[in-house]
Amino acid sequence: MKRLSLLRHAKSDRSDPAAEDFDRGLNSRGHQAAPAMGRYLRRQKLLPDIVLCSAARRARETWELAAATLKGEIPVEYSERLYLAAPSQILRLLHQLPETAGAALLVGHNPGFHALALQLVGSGDGAVRAQLQAKFPTAALAVIDFDAERWSDLASGKGQLMRFVVPRDLD
Repeated sequence: MKRLSLLRHAKSDRSDPAAEDFDRGLNSRGHQAAPAMGRYLRRQKLLPDIVLCSAARRARETWELAAATLKGEIPVEYSERLYLAAPSQILRLLHQLPETAGAALLVGHNPGFHALALQLVGSGDGAVRAQLQAKFPTAALAVIDFDAERWSDLASGKGQLMRFVVPRDLD
């Protein structure tokens, strides 16, 4: 079995109109949501074996704040290829993950994460799937399980949506 968790970056700061999109950090709400999602991952025993994180500042900050709440070191790779990536690009990255990793967490952006989640999920609780269908807000987490031995076996409609959690669910 392979488990894929998609964590959209937390709420970003848009107060500086001159800031490049790639360089925008988190706002105060984002600084609260990211560690809350990390605590959720820890409490629910959803710790990944590997993390792929967009190199954009807001994604890096999201992971760093979430990771600070976790026990132990989790290998992380920061990649510019995840920045605003299309679902097909993200899937190619997933197919290249080391087979020794049973669970991977990706930290990145919409619209790619939302589209990829909708593409991969073929089963799961109807109400949870409807929530995912509606939107993939900032700091939301989708956990998708695959009955697959290799990451290269991940394909459209083959995933089971196990959880879809947004920060307001944790209040």
